[in-house]
Amino acid sequence: METPALTRRHFAGLGLGGAAAAASGGALAQAGPAPASPGQPGPLAAAPVSQAGLGPRLTLHAIDNFHGTPAAGMVCDLAWREGDTLTPIKTVVTGANGRPAEPLLADAALRVGQYELLMHVAAYFAARGVSLPSPNFLDRVPIRFRIRDAGQRHHLPVLFTPWGYSYYRGS
Repeated sequence: METPALTRRHFAGLGLGGAAAAASGGALAQAGPAPASPGQPGPLAAAPVSQAGLGPRLTLHAIDNFHGTPAAGMVCDLAWREGDTLTPIKTVVTGANGRPAEPLLADAALRVGQYELLMHVAAYFAARGVSLPSPNFLDRVPIRFRIRDAGQRHHLPVLFTPWGYSYYRGS
């Protein structure tokens, strides 16, 4: 019997234990992610769009690990950072795929230097009716990063829950 190829989507609603069982070939019944409740995030419905052939840019992908979905409706403030001084650049809201409609910065707007992306995590979860302590452990999360080569494409995936987050330079 041939084992089907597993993709990230297979692991979406499984959690860590279920993902480990599925990856190890263990038996685990999974009918797919449960349908989203009103006001709750839903599963990814469309494949990401290729960025091949595009110029230098900074893009964002917000991923809600609490619900196991893209973070639709996440408010993020991007700023230029010099020491402790922040100069606002723009505020974006992520779409259904967890990405803003446009790159955070593109072409000549992308400069070498330090940036800060402020993610409104507590407001995001409050808007989805998640019962959290008051005040929540995380409120607004600052993501600080540096652009060393403005001629490259930079992707910023951010994974978060009400209690933690991680980010990295993606491809």
